[in-house]
Amino acid sequence: MNNLLMHFGFVGGTQVVIILVVVLLLFGGKKIPELMKGLGNGIKEFKNATKEDSSDKLGDKK
Repeated sequence: MNNLLMHFGFVGGTQVVIILVVVLLLFGGKKIPELMKGLGNGIKEFKNATKEDSSDKLGDKK
């Protein structure tokens, strides 16, 4: 992982602005809230799945 960060470097403020502008141009202003909502739901489902998995492992040890 550390080698990967050294290869790509760190993303600065200017790069973040450029990335956001490119995303805005590609998807348009109306699609971005839908994309963010989908991303949030995906993250929420992932967290719930990892919590269930860790509770299953804890339950098996008892």
